Amino acid sequence: MIVEMRRGATQEQVDAVIERARSYGFDVQLNRGTDKIVIAILGSDTGSVPTDVFEVLPGVFTVTRIMRPYKLASSEFRDTPTEIQIGDVTVGGPRIVIMAGPCSIESWEQLSSTAQHAVSAGARIVRGGAYKPRSSPFSFQGLGEEGVAMMRRVRDELGVPVVSEVTDAHQVEHAAQELDILQVGARNMQNYTLLRAIGQTTKPCILKRGLSATITEWLQAADYVLAAGTSQVILCERGIRTFEDSTRFTLDVSSVPVVKRNSHLPVIVDPSHAAGHFELVPALARAAIAAGADGLLIEVHPDPPNALSDGIQSLTFSDFARLMGELEMIATAIGRSL
Repeated sequence: MIVEMRRGATQEQVDAVIERARSYGFDVQLNRGTDKIVIAILGSDTGSVPTDVFEVLPGVFTVTRIMRPYKLASSEFRDTPTEIQIGDVTVGGPRIVIMAGPCSIESWEQLSSTAQHAVSAGARIVRGGAYKPRSSPFSFQGLGEEGVAMMRRVRDELGVPVVSEVTDAHQVEHAAQELDILQVGARNMQNYTLLRAIGQTTKPCILKRGLSATITEWLQAADYVLAAGTSQVILCERGIRTFEDSTRFTLDVSSVPVVKRNSHLPVIVDPSHAAGHFELVPALARAAIAAGADGLLIEVHPDPPNALSDGIQSLTFSDFARLMGELEMIATAIGRSL
């Protein structure tokens, strides 16, 4: 349930609500807004406790039950969109954020040249895969910690935030020290140990939708990260598995407005993994921006035919630069910018 405090409620009144919630064995999460405080009371059996045990407390304005299975990610917990600040980049604000770079980090020369071209074309965050969960154990698995170190070097040299995926909880502590954003891949959306570990770092997290996950399950996974301590979760739609096989995955563009209606979290789109082919990426990217996405996660490579992973869905430098010009026009048309 959600307890909304009156404007001007004292810390003692807030503490009294928290103490009462914990007396029932519930967890609590605070949302301190600019003019009011909202307290989420969390537990598997909150429905057995009447709301009036909190309504009678001094400083309480309203108490409502959250009927959705996700709590902290819901718009009831926070009725204004969350904006996530990463350096001088804001995800979830009026400016659309483009994140671009190679699917896998193969060498410093490959990563550096890609990052420079992506940033010069308008990307504001550099992505690069250091750990790669591949379907086959014989495929290139990434450079690991060496790749993470290269991402930090990109940040230091170009002055832009960097993001890379972590695939196991034991990688989190080191990655959190080197990277600006930690990414959870589609295969790990329900790896709850990993989600908790990332949430405890309080670092921004990009949470990709699982291959066969519903939007509700996706938002429940976000709750795991949020409940662990961070407030900085960025949802990423990357396509889901359906009966259709003409694309790698089916991009659920409708998930963008659905998330916007039901959650306060920003949502970005990965058109590269959904398309599976570079020729389709620009169209899906344009559709995502038109649907209201707060950003895009795009794969770019200096030599796609010789990439060690997913070269077929990676854009060349010239293709990426051309796409950025197209996206700028769409962003302007809907009252936003890149």
